[in-house]
Amino acid sequence: MEPKKNDRVDFRRWYGTFFNLGLMLSVGVVLVAFEWKAKDDKPLVDLSPGDAEWKTEVIPITIQTPPAPPPPVGQSEITVIDNDIKIENILEVDINLPGDKVIPVVELEDPPIVEVAEEIWDFTEVRAEFQGGMDAWYKYLRNNLAYPKLAQRTGVQGTVLVRFVINTDGSIQDVEVVRPVDPALDKAAADVILNSPPWKAARHQGKAVRFRMTMPIKFKLN
Repeated sequence: MEPKKNDRVDFRRWYGTFFNLGLMLSVGVVLVAFEWKAKDDKPLVDLSPGDAEWKTEVIPITIQTPPAPPPPVGQSEITVIDNDIKIENILEVDINLPGDKVIPVVELEDPPIVEVAEEIWDFTEVRAEFQGGMDAWYKYLRNNLAYPKLAQRTGVQGTVLVRFVINTDGSIQDVEVVRPVDPALDKAAADVILNSPPWKAARHQGKAVRFRMTMPIKFKLN
């Protein structure tokens, strides 16, 4: 059997009263503490001078002015300058010969002679040939044709084709290389033909004519 509770000694009913009373005391203590600290604090010291004024820095604003428009292009004036030079008092010179001088008149009995180059033939009745025939020509080449040293050292060889003109007196002119092989060989072939003795001129219709011939000059290393 449980003992019966006494209402006089039951403190639960006073819980709300005690809680409110404690809360009021706490708030009062906090307020008293703040008031006490505020009285002890010293007043703030004013560090700024009384007549001090705030200075505002003024930043200038630069406004760019657009350039002025170019002046209108006008028509250029053209000035005409008179370049004519006027000469006054021109001295007159008498170029007449004395009366006793007579200028002789030159008269030509025959019309002037117009030289016409002789025609060069490629085909004639009798061809031009070296004096003594082809055997003499080969002998001349063996004795006078020099094989260039540089071409020999480099092993250059070949056949140079040379064209030339044989005049009516057998002389040689207009030597040209029509199929080159090497500059040194080409020059040696042209020189040996240009320096050759006179040839027998070609003949056509019973008279000597200029004849164009093409001759191969062969260079071969043994």
